[in-house]
Amino acid sequence: MMTFSVGQSYAVRLPGAEGWALVDTGLPGHAERILDELAKLGARPEDVREIVLTHSHIDHVGSAADLAAATGARVLAGAGDAAVIRGAVPEPPVLEDWEVPIYESVQTGLVGVPAARPCRVDRELGEGDVLDWGEEVRVVPVPGHTEGSTALHLTRSGVLFTGDTIANVGELMLGVFNVDRPRAVASFRRQSTLGVQTACFGHGTPIVGGAGEALKAVADRLS
Repeated sequence: MMTFSVGQSYAVRLPGAEGWALVDTGLPGHAERILDELAKLGARPEDVREIVLTHSHIDHVGSAADLAAATGARVLAGAGDAAVIRGAVPEPPVLEDWEVPIYESVQTGLVGVPAARPCRVDRELGEGDVLDWGEEVRVVPVPGHTEGSTALHLTRSGVLFTGDTIANVGELMLGVFNVDRPRAVASFRRQSTLGVQTACFGHGTPIVGGAGEALKAVADRLS
């Protein structure tokens, strides 16, 4: 896990196969940092096989175009967010009243950060899709945070990458800045039924061990 001023990115070694995958890419300007961290692990840029973007927000797709160019990796994202990531359509925020000061604080922290460059999407992901990372990776559509928000479930190792549908900042919680809260709640609940051991979030500390039980406890309180 690589943490940034806003958000984080994950590098996954592909077991039983040569290479690496990235889950999200941080804000614009983080490509060199990510490649440096991979180099410390013995990975060359060309060893990155796939870049999966959990959704279209700038703190997740910001360095995707630069990393795709540097590595030649395929870029994968949920079908509902692909047009935004490609730069074909804008993505205005949808905020509840209580989220406005949080959003304004985040925006203040992003002063001087350039806009994300449009990035190609080589494969649009949806229900029933499976990736091969040396083990089965089930694509779990989790709309609500954005239309195309996507989680990844590594079924053998019991790992879940949630993107921003779930956060663990201070407490385990539904992510903020959702375009459709009821759908986001339903997506949280869906992930809580997967029985995972480890959950990795777009924001906050991963839960290693017993993640499924922790997710279900929060899901049962959501409304």
